[in-house]
Amino acid sequence: MKDLRELPISDRYRSGSADVVHDFYIPCLAVATRYDRAVGYFTSGALAVAARGIEELERTGGKIRLVASPNLQSEDVEAIKRGYAQRDVVSRALTRELEDASTLADASVDRLALLGRLIANRQLDIKIAFMRSERGIGIYHEKIGTITDRLGNHVAFTGSLNETESAFLNNFESVHVFRSWKNEDEKRARAVQRDFDDLWLGETPSLEVIEFPEAARRKLIELGQSRRQGGRVTGRAPNGWPTLPESLVLRRYQKETVEAWLAARGLGIFQMATGTGKTITALAAVDQLGRQLRAAGSPLVTLIVVPLLGLADQWANELRDFGVTPIQCRDSWQGWEPDVRDALAALGSGEPRHLAILVTNATFATEGFQKILEKITVPLILVADEMHNLGSLKLQQSLPENAIFRLGLSATPDRYMDAEGTVALSEYFGDILVNLGIKEAIEIGALTPYRYFPVLVPLDDEESELYADLTREIGRLIAKASSGIDVEDRLGQLLRKRANVLGHASGKISALRNELKARKGEPYQLIYCAEGGKPARVGASGARQIDEAMALSGSELGIPTHPYTAAEDTRTRREVLDDFSTGRDIRVLASMRCLDEGVDLPDARIAYMLASSSNPRQFIQRRGRVLRRAPGKRRADIIDFVAVPPGSPELYELEKKLFRRELERCIEFAQYAENQGFALSCLRELRERYDLMDV
Repeated sequence: MKDLRELPISDRYRSGSADVVHDFYIPCLAVATRYDRAVGYFTSGALAVAARGIEELERTGGKIRLVASPNLQSEDVEAIKRGYAQRDVVSRALTRELEDASTLADASVDRLALLGRLIANRQLDIKIAFMRSERGIGIYHEKIGTITDRLGNHVAFTGSLNETESAFLNNFESVHVFRSWKNEDEKRARAVQRDFDDLWLGETPSLEVIEFPEAARRKLIELGQSRRQGGRVTGRAPNGWPTLPESLVLRRYQKETVEAWLAARGLGIFQMATGTGKTITALAAVDQLGRQLRAAGSPLVTLIVVPLLGLADQWANELRDFGVTPIQCRDSWQGWEPDVRDALAALGSGEPRHLAILVTNATFATEGFQKILEKITVPLILVADEMHNLGSLKLQQSLPENAIFRLGLSATPDRYMDAEGTVALSEYFGDILVNLGIKEAIEIGALTPYRYFPVLVPLDDEESELYADLTREIGRLIAKASSGIDVEDRLGQLLRKRANVLGHASGKISALRNELKARKGEPYQLIYCAEGGKPARVGASGARQIDEAMALSGSELGIPTHPYTAAEDTRTRREVLDDFSTGRDIRVLASMRCLDEGVDLPDARIAYMLASSSNPRQFIQRRGRVLRRAPGKRRADIIDFVAVPPGSPELYELEKKLFRRELERCIEFAQYAENQGFALSCLRELRERYDLMDV
């Protein structure tokens, strides 16, 4: 594949002496991985005119970020003058332009459909910019852009070229181009990119930048799903019913799982290892259920409940592949409640319809959402991803009894140290219909084989002393508990602090340095760090392990590294994951808990486990992150940093009891690894020291 430096790019293109589209635009987009564009007005016509370049960008998974100005009509301006919120007026104006798309010529609709496909594939992101003033809204009329290739080279351009069909075909236009690899252009190329980045982040003075309205986004995606090039309709079922994509072939175990769920009258739990396709299997089940209900003339509401926003985004993308655009219930009530209400009302009219609602656990449990659920009288299926999260008392009470079909999904459906919650979920969802573990998943090719490298890290003197003191106090509390004294809260605090001593062992950073150096040039690496700061004997905790890991990987070793934590907003996280997927812009992600559930990173193939809790769910989820299959991925490596207790003779029996769980995790990792013999040999001395060969 060529890069931008191989193209004959001029420093200026002007109508009359050059064809801006064919000489500059199309060749550059054909080798691009990212395209950033800010324009005065935007129409889909330009994308259709430059179709060859855009289609190549679509095929290679390139990303487009577009900032445009709304096309306001006179009544919009008057509404703003009368005091209506500017954001609301802008959103209505953008949505209005798409509402009558069915009346347009086929060629125009196809242009909109192209946008929809790019948005659905998460390749196109649009923001709207306008000037705010006391007199109303001014037009954002700047025209800049950058095109970046796989090697990080980019061309920046400015000029009169608008993103409209007439600008490309009819107008007399000119653009000035700056190439990042040319000494005379580098400064200006970098300045244009910086201007765009500031604009995208909403940091340009006097400009208001808002997200593209969700209603307009859904409309574009629906068009993209319903039409192919040339206006031909796809084979999707009408009225929103999910359909298995023609390009997707279910594995045998997925087909058998769907059949088992249907035989159980639409009740049951899929216990499937992370990365084995729980989402696809669940949607295939909804597809089959839908076919039966549709034949009987019955509508269906599919309610999908997920714990995290990132997981909601992934479900939305999978649903779109099945021809379904869900209503996402997130953020403010006003943003989604009218859409849900109107969609439910439409189910009773005409032909049988399907409605998909996607909601996070937090919104699912709210009083407002529960009232909506109570009013649903048509067949309802509840699909709960990471269903173990619904076992808390509040969420148990939120599970709708009017859901006559129920499907729970989890690699680990049992709730850790909560037998009552586990039983309650089993009683609600039904039996476990499939139990596909790591070993079986690797054997059938559903997951990537992996190697496991335990790295033993001794505690230093200060850590050993604190560890021993905590162990003694834990022993005293356990003795009190055996006498019937309630010490549960204090005991839990000490056990967590003791685990943090192991998790934050200072020797882990030195050991991580050696491992990172050995793999410095490799992409797709994850670092799982201990939560919080290093525990201290008294007072505040010390440095955070994630900060130390970031400084080591990024600053000291010069590896492109980025944090993935709760501090980043949803959009930033999405951009970080996109950059990570290139294998160049970000090579290492460092996280504490945010990569445990709901993040799809199929390219990830090296994981450094600086710390994990004794909860099996956490280390199973973390292992699953790097075992997903991806093109060119033959195996994954897991490097597990195991802090070794000081081995005090007086505390031997208690240490043995408490350390058993840590070794159980290590043995679990080792027994399914390609290098099982080597991994077990690394752990043998430790197992013999604590007489834990039975683990």
